[in-house]
Amino acid sequence: MNYHSGFGNEFASEAMEGALPVGRNSPQRVAHGLYSELISGTAFTAPRHVNRRTWIYRRQPSAVMGEYAPYSHPLWTSPDTSSTIPQAPNPLRWQPFELPAMPTDFVDGIRTIAQNGSVPMQNGIAIHVYAFNQNMGPRALVNSDGEMLIVPQQGELRITTELGIMDVRPCEIAVIPRGMAFKVDGLNSDASQVTSDVARELDKPSECRGYICENYGAHFRLPELGPIGSNGLANARDFLTPVAALDESAGEYEIIKKFAGHIWRGTAPGSPFNVAAWHGNLLPYKYDTAHFMTIGSISFDHPDPSIFTVLTSPSDTAGVANCDFVIFPPRWLVAEDTFRPPWYHRNVMSEFMGLVHGQYDAKPDGFKPGGASLHNSHVPHGPDIEAFTKASSAALAPHKLDNTLAFMLESRYVLQPTQYAMASDKLDKNYFNCWQGL
Repeated sequence: MNYHSGFGNEFASEAMEGALPVGRNSPQRVAHGLYSELISGTAFTAPRHVNRRTWIYRRQPSAVMGEYAPYSHPLWTSPDTSSTIPQAPNPLRWQPFELPAMPTDFVDGIRTIAQNGSVPMQNGIAIHVYAFNQNMGPRALVNSDGEMLIVPQQGELRITTELGIMDVRPCEIAVIPRGMAFKVDGLNSDASQVTSDVARELDKPSECRGYICENYGAHFRLPELGPIGSNGLANARDFLTPVAALDESAGEYEIIKKFAGHIWRGTAPGSPFNVAAWHGNLLPYKYDTAHFMTIGSISFDHPDPSIFTVLTSPSDTAGVANCDFVIFPPRWLVAEDTFRPPWYHRNVMSEFMGLVHGQYDAKPDGFKPGGASLHNSHVPHGPDIEAFTKASSAALAPHKLDNTLAFMLESRYVLQPTQYAMASDKLDKNYFNCWQGL
């Protein structure tokens, strides 16, 4: 037997001569017809001295796998599993979630897809989809459990908060602080054709759909830039906070409150938006993803997707996020001798993805706008067979990925899908087949 000696070292090894790429990690075509795959043992952004990852070059990606089934082992237990549905380590994907058939407002149109962490311990996240076709009227929502990151996918929103009003369209995002009253209405489908604010506030909005990240942990903030320097990614000046907008309307308001994981309702004698002035730094805000300054390779290899981080909610471990909000916007691909789509991967972090519009380059057919995918910790995933075949033989001229916006919510904690999500007819029960031909 032969061995490497040492602890915490960086080693390289070949069982087949020439199988290890020289000077790069993910060439467009790996020698001997092999596949490149990354195993992450830490978050991409963990400090260098504790970062652990290994590139492997194999005959078949580990994503080529049938479905897992339960295995009975009653004497081997783990904490925090007694009250949850056992979740097999399968890749999961959902087709676009349905729009409501009956009149439904934003609050009643929220559906939880997956969650982790603990509301009382103030860590983790919940991921929801929303779909509505009716405005909230004299009704407001207060979430005492977490801040709300709203990602519209279809339909423009008018978000009224205690500090002011924001109009938010698809390809923009909005964040509402924990504990602040707000309501979400849809703007009429003809809003783009009119200029009057009154005309834009017609009773019947267009159908609206999108995603929500309910963040129980530390407030979202801009990520540190490290060696990128002082400029790049999302610039602070591009985040917009509304100005004061006093609501003087009379009449009772229904207040829906989420507190300690439960939903409550009450009645206020007047509008919760009767704020004439304010100052402070606990703020609602919105951001247009078109302003994101994308960083990428201009030589070879595919950088970690952490370079696409817009907002991060840090945990108590440096570089390991409670939640990262990451986008994949239009961008140029120019790397030479490189497999340009995302590589095959087993990530220590859990990844939930949504698609706002266009096409995601790793899944050209099965991943649709309004749908979602979930790859939990160390669940293998990567390009489907069509994307792999095309990218492995494409001429590597500069190419622009355009007219697309996907996003990812990445968390250090395993995401537990809900019964609603697992029983939904939108769940793609044949998702794993997209890799079987590799």
